[in-house]
Parts: sequence; C-alpha cells; structure tokens
Amino acid sequence: MTELEALRIRRSVRKYVDTPLRQEDMDAMQAKIDELNRKDDLHFQLVINERKAFRGFLSYGKFSNVSNYIMVVGRESDTLEYRAGYYGEELVIYAQSIGLSTCFVGLTYKKIDGAFKVGTDERVLLCIALGYAAPGDVRVHKLKRPVQVSNIDEAAPEWFKRGVETALLAPTAVNQQKFYFEYIAPNKVRPRKGNSLVGYTKIDLGIAMYNFEVGAGKESFCWVESPL
Repeated sequence: MTELEALRIRRSVRKYVDTPLRQEDMDAMQAKIDELNRKDDLHFQLVINERKAFRGFLSYGKFSNVSNYIMVVGRESDTLEYRAGYYGEELVIYAQSIGLSTCFVGLTYKKIDGAFKVGTDERVLLCIALGYAAPGDVRVHKLKRPVQVSNIDEAAPEWFKRGVETALLAPTAVNQQKFYFEYIAPNKVRPRKGNSLVGYTKIDLGIAMYNFEVGAGKESFCWVESPL
C-alpha cells in the first residue's frame, strides 16, 4: 500500500478489537517512532498494554478496548505544535499502511504515571490511540469545499488541486478544518492556520500540511513562511 492509498482510506477509529498487537506490528511502529524522533528532536513514545488511560468518565461511550497508544511529546518551542501534527500524521498514515487503525485524541484520555516520560523541558501535546479496528466502526465526516480552504481556481496547477483535496482528508479537532493554503505562482504555497475557540489549530495545520505534501508531491512546490 502506498502512502497516498493509506491516507485516502484512513478513518479515525474509536472502537478496537480486544486483541494484543502482533509483535511484528509493535516492532514496525517502534522503528517508525524512533525514525521520527531522530529526524526532528521529538519524544514520541509507544505505550503497549496499558488500559487505564481510556477508562473513566472522560472516555465513556467514546472509546473501547484501547490498550495501546502513542504519546506525542516534544521539547517546547514555537514550532512544536505544528511539528507534532505533521509527524503525528506521518505516523498514523504509516500505521494504516501496515494494517493498524488510529485516532488523534486531545482531551478524552488520562495521563498515566509511569506509562511514559516527559522531560523538564518537554510537553505532552496529544495521544494517538492505536490498534485493530472493531467491525463497523467507520466514521465519515463532512468535508469543506476546496474553495473554503484555499485560493484555488481554474488556473491553479493540478498539483495544487491534488494537494488541497488531500489536505481536506486530514483529521482535525472536532472536524473544524481551520487551515488555508495560498497558491503563489509558479510553485509556492503559503500555509496558514485559522482561529478557533476549540484550539488545536497549530496541530491541525501541521497534519494538513503533511497531507498536502503527499497529495501534491514534495517535488512539485516549496512552502513559503512554513511554521515547521
């Protein structure tokens, strides 16, 4: 499965089969996490067989059988939230490509002492639920139109159109899709976050930027004023 194929079929999953992760899947995810941590000074951590984080009133009725997850942790900086979203999306697309399902989780989980580490100069951004999807748990959200999140028009190149369409498939907090991509001829794109009372717009933009790159092709353009 290619990265683009995995991106297109991925859906946020909240209900999982109560089955331990296969060793080969754990090893593959850990290797990918190690790769991303080295790439950009992050501290993503794979937590296996831990059932307390998604129990209690915060997650009641929302998640079931979550015993594996990824803690998104990084050293505090002006770009951390954008990078958390960008590399978090790379990670969930990779998970999809090897047969695992995921869901970005901002609030409805508990931080369990001893399950992961946070340095004195680090911050927890979010959590990513991980596992094998239970049958029937498919969530399809309504998407905005390309003209609502970009300056797309008939004159825009095909790579830009593909990038915007793929960015619209990005998971965002409460499906808010508060991001915008501005095409600047001949091959530049300026990404911008919107405003939201819900928050998470920096993380959401990072996620959407990764999707845009996959759809457009990194070789087709360059970012202008990138927050990454």
